[in-house]
Amino acid sequence: MRRADEEEEPLKLIRRYVTPDRRYLKLGGNLLGMSGRDRTKFLRKLGQAAGEISPRELDTLFDRGWRERKTAAWLVAVAGRSEFRDRLGELLLASEGPYAGMAYCVALATFGTRADADLLVVYLDRYLRRPDLYYDQEAALGALLLLDAKLDADYAARFLAPDGLWQQWIDGPPSKEGEVPDSYREFIGKLCAFADEAAKQGPNRLT
Repeated sequence: MRRADEEEEPLKLIRRYVTPDRRYLKLGGNLLGMSGRDRTKFLRKLGQAAGEISPRELDTLFDRGWRERKTAAWLVAVAGRSEFRDRLGELLLASEGPYAGMAYCVALATFGTRADADLLVVYLDRYLRRPDLYYDQEAALGALLLLDAKLDADYAARFLAPDGLWQQWIDGPPSKEGEVPDSYREFIGKLCAFADEAAKQGPNRLT
């Protein structure tokens, strides 16, 4: 009975926070296509969920698959739960599965400190040296450029130097059709703005 109860709790959390209106699929670039009533409703429900979920429940979601981790990272971003910074950095660096890495980058960018920039630097230092791996290098660079602008810093400069790690990663092999780096900063910035807007819709953050 205890084992069944232990498995039932995560399933309840998934039904409450991850799958309503296919939330886990919409979190990310799809958010930018929302408008009108759908956008307002999604923002309100996301803000409420971020304010209601407890740290223990977030830990449970982070211990599961990409859908749960992606959703948990967004809830952390909206609620400003910077106590999850190290957990996000570990998950980003491990890159154990697809689809969630961008959410980790968005969350770190919303926290907006040098500690968050340091985690993105560690990630880029590792994965820009692997041109064979097309993971979340673009999202991480965009988040780092966004933090550079917020902090009046230049963390990204060495990656973007001529023949630096960014260009080496773009050139491959295999070669990649990379956008201008500022386009990634703009994209992550729009997602962070969405998280900030959702935060204003929810109840006061739980501690």
